Amino acid sequence: MKKILLIDDEKDFIYFIKKDLELSGAYIVLAATNGKDGLYIAARQKPDLIILDVVMPSMGGFEVLKVLKENKSTTMIPVIMLTAIDTEEAREKALGLYNEEYIVKPVSIAELRAKIDGVLGRRR
Repeated sequence: MKKILLIDDEKDFIYFIKKDLELSGAYIVLAATNGKDGLYIAARQKPDLIILDVVMPSMGGFEVLKVLKENKSTTMIPVIMLTAIDTEEAREKALGLYNEEYIVKPVSIAELRAKIDGVLGRRR
């Protein structure tokens, strides 16, 4: 099974996504409600994929992504950015930091699963 780390400050969102992905039987889902905890889990658990919210208190998603990509132990982990911010500037910033996908909320579970499968499929 593939290991996914979900970093998002919305606990309800984490609950529903985690439940759905784990019920599929294909994923183990780890979760963090802030960037600092997410970085800690990423460094220790080495997930196959990180789904990262952009807007979070204290340490935003772009800052988390920058740290992930600067760290030797996490630089190769693919990242899907997930956000309510739908601007060209935000997309360009995310792509400039080497994330795999940029998804705008609200997102259907089917769309999210397709993106996850696509990213993990490219990494085989």
